[in-house]
Amino acid sequence: MYPYDLFLGLDLYDILIAVGFFAALMFFRFWGDRRNFSAGLQNLVIFSALGAIIGGFGAATLFQAFYNFMESGVFELAKNTGATFYGGLIGGVLLFLLIYFVGGRLILRDGSAVKSFFSMSEIAAGAIALAHGLGRVGCLCAGCCHGAITDAWYGVYNVHLDAKTVPIQLFEALFLFALAGVLTYRVWKGKKGNFGLYLVAYAVWRFLIEYLRTDDRGATVVSFLTPSQLTAILLVLFGIGLWGLEYLLARKATLKGGEGDA
Repeated sequence: MYPYDLFLGLDLYDILIAVGFFAALMFFRFWGDRRNFSAGLQNLVIFSALGAIIGGFGAATLFQAFYNFMESGVFELAKNTGATFYGGLIGGVLLFLLIYFVGGRLILRDGSAVKSFFSMSEIAAGAIALAHGLGRVGCLCAGCCHGAITDAWYGVYNVHLDAKTVPIQLFEALFLFALAGVLTYRVWKGKKGNFGLYLVAYAVWRFLIEYLRTDDRGATVVSFLTPSQLTAILLVLFGIGLWGLEYLLARKATLKGGEGDA
């Protein structure tokens, strides 16, 4: 179930992470062309995404090291430290924004990066959900992020535990593929608020699915919440705030346009 060193030392987890990244890029290219994004803007997004991926892996490890410290009192960055998706998402998004806006100001110089930000984020939400789903299939292959040991028919053998476990990774992948489908439909229909929807929908799902996970994830200052559940609450609030900001900016633009017509 979990073959290693399939190609040039890469296992299925590595391969699926790479497939997810390229699938996200192709997704963005496809819809970016249909939104008439300039080549310069698309290249800026891709360059920002590459930086976000690299920085995100580092942030994912740092977050997990902090969660481990909260649980054991030992802060250690090592090969077996582990990583958390939320850490990668938060760190990756922050680095993406830094590269995107600074690069847009220095390279494009026409204001298109700022003007197209929300339109770009509508597409990015679907791309992230698609890549995330493929990454969760990679987790299933690696045997991490698992559920409880079970003898049920739907259990999947975990080589690390030498037992079948509830395939939480597969359930999450199916949810993310469905969410990617919904977000793609919304992009097609020109709907707004996709990134906020992704954050809120995934955060609610992750909060609930955490109750079925049994792998060690560290601890937080709130003893009855896992690190991912605490982060999920914060992301719900952030997603709602993003919806509000986008609504206010759209309303302001509409009012401004109305004044111009008068």
